[in-house]
Amino acid sequence: MRVCVTGLSILGIAFLGVIGSGCSPSKPPAPAAGSLDGVFTKIATDAIADHLQRHPSLATDLGVHAYDDDLEEVSQGAIAAETDALKAFRTQFAAIDPKLLTMEKQLDREQMIRAMDAAILENDVIKSWTKNADLYSSGVTNAAYVLMKRPFAPAAERLEALITREEKMPAALDEARKNLANPPRVYTEIAIEQIDGNINFFKRDVPAAFASVTSKDAVARFTKANDGVIAALGAYKQFLQKDLLPKSLGSFAYGADTYAKALAANEMIEVPLDQLLAAAEANREKNEAAFVAVAKEIDPAKTPDAVLASLQSDHPPAGALLKTTQDTLDSLREFIVGHHVMTIPASDPVRVKETPPFMRSTTSASMDTPGPFETAKLEGFYNMTLPDPRWNAAEQADFMRQWYYAAIANVSVHEVYPGHYVQFLYAKSFPSDVRKVYGANTNIEGWAHYCEQMMIDEGFHATEPKYRLAQLQDALLRNVRFIVGIKMHTQGMSVEDATKLFETEGHQPRPVAVSEAKRGTADALYGYYTMGKLMILKLREDFKTKRGADYTLQDFHDTFIKLGPLPLPLIRRAMLGEAGSLF
Repeated sequence: MRVCVTGLSILGIAFLGVIGSGCSPSKPPAPAAGSLDGVFTKIATDAIADHLQRHPSLATDLGVHAYDDDLEEVSQGAIAAETDALKAFRTQFAAIDPKLLTMEKQLDREQMIRAMDAAILENDVIKSWTKNADLYSSGVTNAAYVLMKRPFAPAAERLEALITREEKMPAALDEARKNLANPPRVYTEIAIEQIDGNINFFKRDVPAAFASVTSKDAVARFTKANDGVIAALGAYKQFLQKDLLPKSLGSFAYGADTYAKALAANEMIEVPLDQLLAAAEANREKNEAAFVAVAKEIDPAKTPDAVLASLQSDHPPAGALLKTTQDTLDSLREFIVGHHVMTIPASDPVRVKETPPFMRSTTSASMDTPGPFETAKLEGFYNMTLPDPRWNAAEQADFMRQWYYAAIANVSVHEVYPGHYVQFLYAKSFPSDVRKVYGANTNIEGWAHYCEQMMIDEGFHATEPKYRLAQLQDALLRNVRFIVGIKMHTQGMSVEDATKLFETEGHQPRPVAVSEAKRGTADALYGYYTMGKLMILKLREDFKTKRGADYTLQDFHDTFIKLGPLPLPLIRRAMLGEAGSLF
């Protein structure tokens, strides 16, 4: 008997050929694009589930509530186990031939590989978990905050989850002591600066958020757990001050090799660092020239910084801030619709409200939007922090300088229309769960920053140059982040030199400059605002060339945002068919 057997598995593993003799082999049909979509989706689903189980606070924030009563495991054993899982998932993704995936899954596969690379690099090379003490103290604070900030379930139900989560927090802070070894002094100083705010958050803000819960049993258990966290944070503060600070002699700098790898993994940017720095400097010079020219247009008798100072004194009274901001949002939405800037999905208008008491210590302005997996119907709120009414008139006036009229508009563009809130409105319809969980900051923050310039370019407050000046000040701040991020981590720039650059070239007051420089020691890639904006501007020009007479700005924006927060080279591939030049 003659038997002919040919076969090709779903992964293309084997061609068994011919058994026996006298039988002509037949060529198996070539697998079609899309034939491995199901395989990829299964692995991606498993990877996402593993990720959210290991990061319960992230899951809560995304609207996945299966782990609301759990807390991140931060032991060295848990970190090693996560790294092993990441490497295993990466191997599985890499084994899938992208040619056997549809374009949508090809993009998601690349995103997942990069996300695995970024997490592995963090755990194995950068090792912030051995250096950054604030990750732990602010981490437990965030774990409570995400249960407080949105009413996705009744307060009593969320409090039950919080109690269980809080009961695990002292042990997490104990693990922190074991993990931290020779951190940079600036990291430990930041953790010490932050710790009182974390303690006060649990003393004041957490109880206030659940004041409506009346069950005596629940309140008693919460009080015990919450007091335990407060005591553990107090002990952690003593550890930071007396034990860790004297031993904090390490360096925060990534080094050029690690910095380049981090950019490639997180943002899919593989441009040589000297070219990136040149792009950053060129854009800063362009924005500085425009800043000077616009300031001269406003008042040729004053220096640019004096012109800016005069604008900052032009702000609404504290009692009118919410209405002023609401009116600004209404005018932004009206402008976007009337000028066909982009499609805003059907939604209730964002409501501006005062920052809740339990959030006042952490934010001056924020978008509070439900996660993409949230099933409860929740509103989006734009929170604005008002000055403390107990302050005297001078203190309140100084606080309100940040809310001068043009700044309110620029921040609102970034946070709401057409920035982050519009991203949120599209998030539930992103093409895959991959894009609801993972994303590139050059896309997310780059879009919001791009919108600031785009709205002015399109004519928003076109006859009032103060709005352009506010936009340019924020652009220059982001330019300097781009520059010092590279220089501090690859060229030995000191924190003090970075601070001076923020003051002089970023046009920031000393306190802001200090804070920005410190942020850059840990948020090494925070040039992603400007990187992203420049890449989106380049993409827009290339998209316009490709579409020719069919191009419209609205089509560009709608096409872009519907793709989700993929790294921008993948967005280029989806919109143009090729990666091409990023800048």
